[in-house]
Amino acid sequence: MQLFVYNPNSSREMTALIARSAEAAASPGSHIVTDCARPPVPPSIEGYHDEAVAVPAMLDALRRAEAEGAQAHVIACFDDPGIGAAREVVAGPVIGIAQAAMQVASVLAARFSVVTTLPRAIPIIEDLALRYGVSHGLRRVRSVDLPVLGIEADPERAKSLLRGQIIAARDEDGAEAVILGCAGMSDMCHALSAETGLPVIDGVHAAVRLAEAMAGGGYRTSKVGAYSWPRDKSGDLVHTTPLRRPAE
Repeated sequence: MQLFVYNPNSSREMTALIARSAEAAASPGSHIVTDCARPPVPPSIEGYHDEAVAVPAMLDALRRAEAEGAQAHVIACFDDPGIGAAREVVAGPVIGIAQAAMQVASVLAARFSVVTTLPRAIPIIEDLALRYGVSHGLRRVRSVDLPVLGIEADPERAKSLLRGQIIAARDEDGAEAVILGCAGMSDMCHALSAETGLPVIDGVHAAVRLAEAMAGGGYRTSKVGAYSWPRDKSGDLVHTTPLRRPAE
C-alpha cells in the first residue's frame, strides 16, 4: 500500500528525519511517500499563525498524493494542523501524529504525559487531548523550552533535555508512558525509552502503523456530514438587497 507522510513545515532536514522514521515504522509491502511545504510556509510550526499559513499547501499536497495512489495520509506535525479540512479533501484516512500517539498511549498506560518543544505549545496540546477524549489520562504537558529548529541544530542537547523531562514525568507526574510532542524528536524515541524505563511514544511511528491498519482494512473517510467533500459554490447565486431609505 502507498502511504503519504506530509510535513506541513518547509524544513527539508526535518522532512528527511520524518521519512527515515516513517520508513522504519512501515511494514514490508508499504511504500512511504514523503513531502513538505515550500517557502513562504515557515520552516517550523509553532503556534496558531504558523498552522494557518501551512494548511492551504498541505491540502493541495494531500489531493495530489491521493490522485497519485496514496491510500492513507499522515500529517507529521504534533499540532495536527488542519486535520478536519484534510479529511474533507481526500477519501483515504488522514491520521494526525498527536491523535495517533495519544490513542496509543491510552492503550498502553492509564496515565501519560507529553514532552514538547516550547511552552506556547502546551495549551494547544491540552486542547487536542480534550478534543480526542483522552484528557482524563493526560497528567501533564511538559516543555523543554527549545524551538523546533533547535532540535535539528543540537540534537544531543535536545535529547538530554528530553531525558530530564521524561524522568520528571515519571517521578513527579506519575506518568506511565510519555509522548514526544514533536515530529522532529522521532529518531530519539527508542533510546529514550531504554534510558528511562518508560514506554516513549513517537507520533510518526504510531501514525504510520495506524494508517497502515486503516488502509489495509479498507476504511475510508465518511463523506456524510462533517467530512463531506467541500461544496462547489461556483453556481451559487448571491442576492443583495438594496439599502432602503428611511421613510420621509
